[in-house]
Amino acid sequence: MIHFLYPETDFLTAVRRPCRDRKEDMTYQEAYAKLEQIGQTHLLRFYDTLTQEEKDRLLGQIRDTDFSVLKYIGRKDQLQQWTEIAPLPAMELSEIEKGKEAFTRTGLEAIRRGEVAAVLLAGGMGTRLGSDAPKCMYDIGLTRPVYIMQRLMENLQEVTDQAGCLIPFLIMTSDRNHDQTVSFMKKHDYFGYDPSRVIFFRQDMAPAADYEGKVLLEAPSQIALSPNGNGGWFQSMDRAGILASLKKEGVRWLNVFGVDNVLQRIADPCFIGAVISKDCESGAKAVRKANRDEKVGALCLEDGHPAIIEYYEMSDDLLDAVDEKGQPLYNFGVILNYLFRIDALERTLGEDFPTHVVEKKIEHLSEAGELIRPQSPNGYKFEKLMIDQIRSLDSCLPYEVDRRREFAPIKNKTGADSVESARELCRENGIPL
Repeated sequence: MIHFLYPETDFLTAVRRPCRDRKEDMTYQEAYAKLEQIGQTHLLRFYDTLTQEEKDRLLGQIRDTDFSVLKYIGRKDQLQQWTEIAPLPAMELSEIEKGKEAFTRTGLEAIRRGEVAAVLLAGGMGTRLGSDAPKCMYDIGLTRPVYIMQRLMENLQEVTDQAGCLIPFLIMTSDRNHDQTVSFMKKHDYFGYDPSRVIFFRQDMAPAADYEGKVLLEAPSQIALSPNGNGGWFQSMDRAGILASLKKEGVRWLNVFGVDNVLQRIADPCFIGAVISKDCESGAKAVRKANRDEKVGALCLEDGHPAIIEYYEMSDDLLDAVDEKGQPLYNFGVILNYLFRIDALERTLGEDFPTHVVEKKIEHLSEAGELIRPQSPNGYKFEKLMIDQIRSLDSCLPYEVDRRREFAPIKNKTGADSVESARELCRENGIPL
């Protein structure tokens, strides 16, 4: 057995300190002055009805919230404009099979040297699945409990058992689901993983606003906040002090993945080895598109940089483009499972990535204090996206995986990419439910 490589006293002390530095309390007068400058004093309209604890909470939110995102409402010019789109050849299954032994050996060596950590993006709730709990807690079992998080932990432990050592497992939560997620993991004894190797950190939040740019309240003492998109993960991790600790202990690669794919391989040695062997700064697991119009982001080159072009941005010319063998040129869609070299990501920390303004249904209080649950979009949320982060890198290896073996996303309760389809694929792969 190869033992875990991190000295527990130094590593855990560093990463388990509070995620946000202590700040001075804000007074009502200071909060009012800050809000007056940006036309948001309505956020204090219930202040006099609050308890002291609620007042302190609201003032703390006003102090910490970055309201500068509001300037992006109605602006498209701040988004990066790209002019030249070209294919980005993928490493296909046949090539992976030929090099599988060497790639796997290279990946396992990196894991055993302590150079790899895993980062789960788990800031979301199971709302679309009809659940009020964090998405990772959703139970897909039929004859026994099988939680989404359980499946991810089982997938990770297949690799750590193969490598003979553990890796740091970082879980990014949000203010909405942090406490529930931590309690859930403790209750289930981290699904057999060593809890000293599991580190939680919180994603940065952004305010939600109505169509007139007024920030909404979701409770008298609570600004309507939402996670700031999957592109904010690295900055959030850096601010939590985790990045410095990982670097100090020799971690060079981060496998970053979403919460909803219950078949994905985590810290996959073959994937890691392929990216290292090709001397790329990043890698992206991808599936061959099921059909021309499948709603997945396609890997490509934009102005010479690796990029993901969203399905709704694809013109008919791009969708119909083929190579000399008649195969589609933009035929591989990402599955939100990436490998990043830390030193390449560090170059992006100072970059001002685009803020995407997204129309959403936002629960909020009316002026009279009544809770409104809209049935259609009623305002904006502000997000940073990982696709912009990837565009800032010099290289990315698209790495094909078999969608029947590694792609079972759970986005809906029924139909495509649903609990139903994921259950079918789990059964197909011999996973008892």
